[in-house]
Amino acid sequence: MAKKVLSETEERAKTNKPRTKNIYLKPAYNNAPCDADTARLCCIIDTMIFSEPRDPRFITIRRGGTLSDANHHLLAIWAAECAEHVLPLFEAVQPLDPRPRRAVEQARAWTRGEITMTQARSAAGYANAAARELSGAARHAAHAAGQAAAVAHVAAHELGAAAYAIKAARAAAPQGEGEQAGRQECQWQREQLPDEIRELVLDDQRLRNDVCWLVFDC
Repeated sequence: MAKKVLSETEERAKTNKPRTKNIYLKPAYNNAPCDADTARLCCIIDTMIFSEPRDPRFITIRRGGTLSDANHHLLAIWAAECAEHVLPLFEAVQPLDPRPRRAVEQARAWTRGEITMTQARSAAGYANAAARELSGAARHAAHAAGQAAAVAHVAAHELGAAAYAIKAARAAAPQGEGEQAGRQECQWQREQLPDEIRELVLDDQRLRNDVCWLVFDC
């Protein structure tokens, strides 16, 4: 793997300094060359929004948490719906790039047992790579798709898909109407929540709203 500048998180690990309650993890690669697999991983890390320590409710039972496989699948399906809702904002700019839509499809395929977690995670990296040269709504929409596919690997990516979708809706709105568009998107997302995971996701939005650009104030 390519050498990289130590991130703030890694520096804390070396010095045993405590982490803050919520952190926005971003890698510092300093333009170092890396192979394709590492590059895709960089893209995923660059768009993660996690809290520390990790919430056990978003860790599967077999990994020591409390999340059932059934609810893990529901989180992935909901995240895919959030991403798909704004996907036209990407496709309007990049109509020939299938990577974000493919990531949404792979997120759903994983819940049906048709692909492995590793395949879904790979699709997430490709979707995030599709965002790299873009800006505004199209960029956020691609990241939403990447986050949705990454739920198969880490369930807590569910909130990333929703947050980036709201950012996409905000960015696409006419001047002065972004906040309202974001609230409407947030409300639409909440209407799609299955009862089984509704309280879990709403509480997650409350706890991580500050590292999600406050997009869940709706």
